[in-house]
Amino acid sequence: MVQRASAAAGGAAMKAKQSLGSRLAEGVSGGLVRVLLIVVGLFWLVPTIGLLLSSLRSPEDIAASGWWKVFTEPSQITFDSYSKLLQNEDITSSLLNTVWITVPATLLVVIIGSLAGYAFAWMEFPGRDWWFLGVVGLLVVPVQVALIPIAELFGKLGIFGSVIGVVLFHVGFGLPFAVFLLRNFFAEIPRELLEAARLDGAGELRLFFRVVLPLGGPAIAALGIFQFLWVWNDMLVALIFSDSGSQPITVALQTQVRQFGNNIDVLAPGAFISMVVPLAVFFAFQRQFVSGVMAGAVK
Repeated sequence: MVQRASAAAGGAAMKAKQSLGSRLAEGVSGGLVRVLLIVVGLFWLVPTIGLLLSSLRSPEDIAASGWWKVFTEPSQITFDSYSKLLQNEDITSSLLNTVWITVPATLLVVIIGSLAGYAFAWMEFPGRDWWFLGVVGLLVVPVQVALIPIAELFGKLGIFGSVIGVVLFHVGFGLPFAVFLLRNFFAEIPRELLEAARLDGAGELRLFFRVVLPLGGPAIAALGIFQFLWVWNDMLVALIFSDSGSQPITVALQTQVRQFGNNIDVLAPGAFISMVVPLAVFFAFQRQFVSGVMAGAVK
């Protein structure tokens, strides 16, 4: 009985010594935090939901009332705007151009960044550390600084205004971050594991594809999502380096706003499609994204 009383007294004393913040954190943990997170998530989704409902309304209904009117008058919902969108050649071709720009730019950055990251992490060659410092230094170079010089270079090469030019620009500015991220991740792989593979007769390429790539999957997935979102949502680079035949969806929508200010029946569904594709990619690979971001945080 005495031991129980002393233990209870000790527990009460420790609880009394807890800071006010700790006690508040313990008090709100659990159901209240979940409810708060759900509310925040719903507020975050309000613009997307509003854009979706606006894309399902006629231009007359959009001009007459807000998108929330759909909840009281569901008869306003129509797919005519999406039908008109598919008939707009500028929008459909720009959406295809966006895919042709985003997919190669993402794959090239992931492939080249993985190879370079492995080389900087585990291969010995002259000036390796200095070359890596140079790559890290490129991270601080603003995109705006290189727009005019690279535009002149692409003009001399004959690729200015083409999909290839936009892809190469995104690859060039995406590689420094890719190499930096993957090099640091690959460097955390135990040396003993690589040495055991070399003792079994594995060369550098086989070691890279059979050992390093499977272990680096989370980091590579996170890099791929970052690059995909950046390229898909880009407008500055595409606005400068693309022409009317190679412009992506972001530039096409901006052109629609400039030329047809009341063309809301095309702008709303086009903007929603432009938004929902990167959202779908993110949610589809969110587990790999979180694993890659948290890689190395816990030993």
